[in-house]
Amino acid sequence: MPPKDNAFAPGFPSNADIAALTEWRRDLHRHPELSGEEAETAKRVVEMLSPTKPDRVLAGLGGHGIAAVYEAAEDGPSILLRCELDALPIEELGDVPYRSEVQGKAHLCGHDGHMAILAGVARWLGANRPVRGRAILLFQPAEEDGAGAAKVIADPRFAEITPDYALSLHNMPGLRFGHAALEPGAMACASRGMKITLTGRTAHASQPETGLSPVPAMSRLMPLLTGLGTGGVPSDPDFSLVTVTHARVGEPAFGVAPGQAELWVTLRTQNDAGMDALVARAEAAVGAAAIEAGLQHAISYHDVFRHCDNDAEATQLLASALEAENIPTEPGKLPMRASEDFGRFGDVSKSAMMLLGSGTDCAALHNPDYDFPDSLIAIGARVFVQCLRQRLF
Repeated sequence: MPPKDNAFAPGFPSNADIAALTEWRRDLHRHPELSGEEAETAKRVVEMLSPTKPDRVLAGLGGHGIAAVYEAAEDGPSILLRCELDALPIEELGDVPYRSEVQGKAHLCGHDGHMAILAGVARWLGANRPVRGRAILLFQPAEEDGAGAAKVIADPRFAEITPDYALSLHNMPGLRFGHAALEPGAMACASRGMKITLTGRTAHASQPETGLSPVPAMSRLMPLLTGLGTGGVPSDPDFSLVTVTHARVGEPAFGVAPGQAELWVTLRTQNDAGMDALVARAEAAVGAAAIEAGLQHAISYHDVFRHCDNDAEATQLLASALEAENIPTEPGKLPMRASEDFGRFGDVSKSAMMLLGSGTDCAALHNPDYDFPDSLIAIGARVFVQCLRQRLF
């Protein structure tokens, strides 16, 4: 392990680096693209990577993903650093001069900042090739809907670069600026969207008894499903939460009693085993309510996220880097309730993810006035470079 003298790259990132990375991040912020639509964002990434001269660039990985590979002549481990390409379908209400130029879409989770952090690592690797093994910078598509990691891993070309270690970070409002949350074990909850359709028969609004309305069943199901959650804290292995996110009954017409209803709920558990049990209970409740009301029903699942678990060795790799950078860690912050597509990389490598504090006065993730703090770019880049130095230099 290299000495923890905090002088691995004097002046990195330089003022010029910081200015360029900040400008690039803000350009990404102006041009957000949703999950699966990140074609122009991917082009910007490839253009940014070009001056760093990676040995290989895999474009179109699992969709619009980009993997840049920096090889060493000597055998050694492969370390993958991952960030996300996609934005959110939310209208930005902040007043920053670089606010989103795309109506109804915005980088309100900080993926633009995560990309800038990896861009900083790429600039460093352009001047500092690994001595052994290889560094892989992955710009992953479709994180927000939970589809991207699975598609990247399923891409046949990923087998050529399957890493020994996969590392990631996410900025976190509410955590003190520049502080970190990192622990082995459960890191982020499993979740999935459950879409329920109830079908009966329409009727004239003056004669509702001649139809079969889903309203009574829908009214019972909303509190019944939310009541399946055990509550508590995510550190409890039995933690679960059911949240109603959308409901629609019939058509917007005063003359028609409804014949169909749609209910969307999000199921959330600390781990995948708990999710299997919660799904079974929720499906049984929906089926029973539909049968009792004489309705047909259908269930489909969307935005499926596995739970995210931090491997002990990969966690120590990140912990040593944080120590080298004198970054404090705050205990008791994990696992977080939110879900992370990164968990799937644990199937193919030793993986770990940390949270990097955006500050206690920063708007929450997915809020319409959220904006990634540019001053985190240099901190995140240095942490990741420290990880690479421990094993590849």
